[in-house]
Amino acid sequence: MKPHFPLLIILALTSLAHSQTILRDIPYIPNSSDKLQTLDIYSPKDAKNLPVLFWIHGGGWQTGDKSEVKTKPQFFNDHGYVFVSTNYRLLPKVDMATLTRDVASAFAFVHSHIADHGGDPHRILVAGHSAGAQLAALLCTDEKYLAEHHIPFTDLKACIPVDGDTYDIPAIIELAETRWRLHHMPPQKFGHREKFGNDPALHRDFSAVYHVAEHKNIPPFLILYVAGHPDTSAQAFRLAPVLNEAHLPTRTFPAQETTHNKLNDDLGQPNDPATKALSDFLADSIK
Repeated sequence: MKPHFPLLIILALTSLAHSQTILRDIPYIPNSSDKLQTLDIYSPKDAKNLPVLFWIHGGGWQTGDKSEVKTKPQFFNDHGYVFVSTNYRLLPKVDMATLTRDVASAFAFVHSHIADHGGDPHRILVAGHSAGAQLAALLCTDEKYLAEHHIPFTDLKACIPVDGDTYDIPAIIELAETRWRLHHMPPQKFGHREKFGNDPALHRDFSAVYHVAEHKNIPPFLILYVAGHPDTSAQAFRLAPVLNEAHLPTRTFPAQETTHNKLNDDLGQPNDPATKALSDFLADSIK
C-alpha cells in the first residue's frame, strides 16, 4: 500500500530546461507530525528508474532546512536524477545519535518509496553540506545506520560531502581547543565536544574516518572543499588518504576563490568549477 501524505503540496513547474514535479513535506516517520521529520522530492517529468540524489542540509546540526537547496534540484533533474532533500531533528532538542537516525530513517523511506516517483532504490547517491557532509560521510561508511533498516551498502553509488569539518571529530576538537588556548580565546559554550556527547568514544564513533575499511562496499567519494579554509581543507586531507588506503575510488576538489556557504550555494550553477567537477564525477559514477 502506498503511504498517505497529509497536507501534501504537489507543484508542477515548467522551467526553461525540463518540467519538474515537486512533492513537499512528505513525512518519513509513520504518524509523525513533526515538520523536521519530512522530506521533499523533485522529479523530472515522466521520470522512471532514475538514479537518486539524497541531500542532507547543513547548519551545525542546530539550524537549517531542506528547502535551502538553491538550483541543485533543477541541476540534478536536468542530469537525469530524482533529487530528495530531507529535514531532521536538531540539537539540542535531540542528541546526535537521534538526529543521525532521523537521516537514516529518511533514507530508508526513500529506498522503500522512491520507485513511486521515478527513482531507482538501488542507485542512490548521498550528499550534504557542512554538518550534512559529516552525516553523509558517516551514513556511507558506518554500515550500522542503514543495516538497522536492512539496506545494503551496495545500493549506495556515491558519496559527495561538501566542505565538512568533522570527518575526524577528535582532530577538530583538539585543533579548536588548541587555538582557543594559544590565543587566549573563550571556548565555545556548545562546541564540537559537547555536540557529539563529550565522550571520546562517541567522538570517534561519529567520525567517518574510523569506519572506513575495505570490502564493506563503501561507495566512491567526491570530497568538495574550500581550498582556503584551514579546517575543512585539513579534514579533506584527512579523509581522502583513509579512503585511498582502503582502495576506494576517491576524488577531491579544492574550490578556489569561494567560501563555505558560496561553494554550497553555487553548486548547480553554469560555469561553476565545483559543479563541473561534480558533473564529471556523476558521469563516471552512474554509467
